[in-house]
Amino acid sequence: MIREIVVGGNIRLDQFLKWSRVTSTGGQSKLMIQSGKVKVNGKIETRRSYKISDGDLIEVEGIGKFKAVFEK
Repeated sequence: MIREIVVGGNIRLDQFLKWSRVTSTGGQSKLMIQSGKVKVNGKIETRRSYKISDGDLIEVEGIGKFKAVFEK
């Protein structure tokens, strides 16, 4: 199941993980991303500063799948 997460616009990958409550701190997001546990649109992404786009699919190993939806 894919959870849709509505965000206000431009957001980095580490911020998205906090916003979607996958992690509770930026440090946790950083470690998760750098350890290769996060995929964006099917590709492992290790840059926490990666800019999320509307419709991106974020997969977090052992947690689930999330779709970024920008507010209109």
